[in-house]
Amino acid sequence: MTAPRIFGISGWKNSGKTGLAVRLVAEFTRRGYTISTIKHAHHDFDIDKVGADSFRHREAGAHEVAIVSGTRYAVMHELRGAPEPSFDEILARLAPCDLVLIEGYKREPVPKIEARRLAAANREPLAPGDPHIVAIASDHPVDAAGLKLFDLDDTQAIADFIAEITGLPEKA
Repeated sequence: MTAPRIFGISGWKNSGKTGLAVRLVAEFTRRGYTISTIKHAHHDFDIDKVGADSFRHREAGAHEVAIVSGTRYAVMHELRGAPEPSFDEILARLAPCDLVLIEGYKREPVPKIEARRLAAANREPLAPGDPHIVAIASDHPVDAAGLKLFDLDDTQAIADFIAEITGLPEKA
């Protein structure tokens, strides 16, 4: 099995990462690619509702709970004090696809674009300290320090750049 093509989206909270990720998934899907995403959360999160059967299974101590329907399935894995799995461990759990877009995981050594928004509370550039940032997408004028610079909303141009950087073959 070949390693998946991976591209990341980094940035501070409220920098436009999620909006960009969603637009890129839609654009690549429109182009005929199969896209998977990995989102890193820096806080406790839950995708289950209190009182739901699957929630009750987890609360009772289940290590993993799979919810399956004719439309989708999800597997929730409780760490129960174990360390957070590595990026590579999570990547290995994904089904084969054309491209994996990652949101967050600022420290992973993968090519990434830095999202910057004027409305972000922290606007300190990440690029100078991260040699894996290959481009910047911003909603305001910034010093790109020699990196490729995109308007944060220019989804097609950013998708073209990602396809080029990752070597994503054109769809027929």
